[in-house]
Amino acid sequence: MATPAIGRLGIWSMEMRFGDKAQSSAAAAQLDALGYGALWIPGGIDDGAPADVERLLAVTSRMTIATGILNIWKHEPEELAAWFLALPPDWQARTLLGLGISHGPLIGESWGKPLEVTAAFLDRLAAAGMPRDNLCLAALGPKMVALSGERTAGAHPYLATPEHSRRARAILGPEPLLAPEQGVVLEADPAKARELAVAALEHYRRLPNYRNNWVRLGFSEGEIEALDDRLLDALFAIGGVEAAARRVAAHLDAGADHVCLQVIAGPRGGSFDQLLPQWRELAEALA
Repeated sequence: MATPAIGRLGIWSMEMRFGDKAQSSAAAAQLDALGYGALWIPGGIDDGAPADVERLLAVTSRMTIATGILNIWKHEPEELAAWFLALPPDWQARTLLGLGISHGPLIGESWGKPLEVTAAFLDRLAAAGMPRDNLCLAALGPKMVALSGERTAGAHPYLATPEHSRRARAILGPEPLLAPEQGVVLEADPAKARELAVAALEHYRRLPNYRNNWVRLGFSEGEIEALDDRLLDALFAIGGVEAAARRVAAHLDAGADHVCLQVIAGPRGGSFDQLLPQWRELAEALA
């Protein structure tokens, strides 16, 4: 089975999972019509993302529905493979399951070595018949990036930079998928834009996987702790659609195949009334 087609541009949205379901479904149909190649939804905190994947596949006809990510501590590989294999073939062709190891502080005592746990999960998926081309990994560190290219379609880094895309492509080689998430703050007022970026980053700066990656990319612990402007500007495209276009181009030039844009419209997520005009503006500017 071939890797699902995701084009060069997608949308990453927590609202598509945790917002009003009817509004989410209607918005997904509009994103499909706007030409986005993929819609990415989170699954890190629970086991409910597969049901939302099905719901979104049902209201779209063209774009891929992807997870960014399914938390492997929340799923049994055999059950996940059985769920996928029961989908109609045309839905399987539009499903890309991003998998992730999550974070030690969130998992607790059952936490194990990330590479070993991830590889074992992939072994069980493969034994249950799950096609590798419909999988990718949340990969930040070099070894996890390498594993993503060896065992799945490729890598889906989150809260990374174009420099990370350059390093990941060097590890992956030319063929595997590289599909980074990119935060976008379409707010003209610089102070308000930075408030939104800080609110979006506050939770993640406490998690070692992200902190370690930012240190590898050249940021100091002090910059991370303070959520310094240099870190915010590196992780988010702040300003108008021109800033988003430049950042997408930077990822693609660095070796990414696809960039999924996460619009940061509010401190706890945005409403669909806020998000849809911005998604439409981005599609028109970046198509």
